[in-house]
Amino acid sequence: GLVASLGIALGIAVHATAAMLGLSALFANLPVLYYALRWVGAAYLLYLAVKAFRDREGLGEGAAGAGPSSPGSRRRAFWQGTITNLLNPKVILFTVAFLPQFVNPELGHVSGQLAVLGATLVVVGLSVDATIGLLSGRLATVLRRSRRVARGLNIFSGTVFAGLAVRLVAAPK
Repeated sequence: GLVASLGIALGIAVHATAAMLGLSALFANLPVLYYALRWVGAAYLLYLAVKAFRDREGLGEGAAGAGPSSPGSRRRAFWQGTITNLLNPKVILFTVAFLPQFVNPELGHVSGQLAVLGATLVVVGLSVDATIGLLSGRLATVLRRSRRVARGLNIFSGTVFAGLAVRLVAAPK
């Protein structure tokens, strides 16, 4: 969970940098990009749902020897957190549409203000996500003792991912 939160933080940093470079103007002028991103995000969520439904090992452990603390598992968690965040249209909208509203052009250094806001967003998000990740890591250790509970959690998470994908595509602007 901690490693995944670092990946999520990287995704937020990329979005904040894009906002700093003026990506909001690009989305305003080419809304088809936003819709394309929604579909790509939905496809990725469906991929995660199918993966969760098919996982028979329990709690996403994968093949034997690739437990939750193996380097491959940590790398996978990092990139999954990053990709999930990068393809999340809600995060994109927040950073490129909402974040710039807190910039005061009269103070000058608009890019600098956006950089500070983006860094603040990364630090706050990382602290919350890392705390949740550490707590869920402890809970996962307890839950791994029961294959039935682990399988149930995989089905639940797959259902949530699939539901989010459908909502992402079906939701109006």
